[in-house]
Amino acid sequence: MPQLPAPDYPADVRARLEADAKEIIARYPDSRSALLPLLHLVQAEEGYVTRTGVRFCAEMLELTTAEVTAVSTFYSMYRRKPSGDYQVGVCTNTLCAVMGGDAIFEELKEHLGVGNNETTEDGKVTLEHIECNAACDFAPVVMVNWEFFDNQTPETAKRLVDDLRAGRQVQPTRGAPLCTYKETARILAGFPDRRPGAVEATGGAGPASLIGLRLAKGEQQAARVVAPRGEVARDAPQPGSEHLSSHDAPQQTSDSDPAHPAGPAAEEGE
Repeated sequence: MPQLPAPDYPADVRARLEADAKEIIARYPDSRSALLPLLHLVQAEEGYVTRTGVRFCAEMLELTTAEVTAVSTFYSMYRRKPSGDYQVGVCTNTLCAVMGGDAIFEELKEHLGVGNNETTEDGKVTLEHIECNAACDFAPVVMVNWEFFDNQTPETAKRLVDDLRAGRQVQPTRGAPLCTYKETARILAGFPDRRPGAVEATGGAGPASLIGLRLAKGEQQAARVVAPRGEVARDAPQPGSEHLSSHDAPQQTSDSDPAHPAGPAAEEGE
């Protein structure tokens, strides 16, 4: 059966949200551009984007609820159902996965007794796998309400969620101190973070992330010369020395090694 129109917020809540929404909308030359922060605003109110929140955004921006729903369901950062105080995201993209992200995610599911995108019975933790945290230098990475917890293992990740559920103070590896998911959503809506020291707190990128920046500043590193296959490079490293990357040395692959030519192209999986 078709759903009835979504109920409105209580009058006092509606008045407060309208004041915040008008402040957000005033930042943009086109009011429609305010939709993403407005969705964060209503998510900060109830912990996820409800039908009432969709109706509110549509009315404030003179859009249809279908238009708002299309955006809110496109981005995974907007929750579609009640979630926990702490959104625990385990990166399972390629590098984090092979470095242990898959193992962390599987152990957390068993440890918490929940599946992907599910919340613990106490309402504290929602677990999900995410594609990339843009912190490959520190793989495997877990994020809690979008704050970084680097170089995790199944054991440290389990201690992390246990501390969150017990209400113990948890400090991210980099970035601001943790706050609840609703508080995080309000900050993402563009409102000031009032917590003492939160704005000043930050975290540096890893060495691999900064190489390009150092080169752009003229901080040249020693040249590394890779000789043609079968020849010895000038100033070649001694056997057993460590490479910065596997790409620093020629690789014996079927595509590049005449002695091991690739066979005819085949269908995927053959």
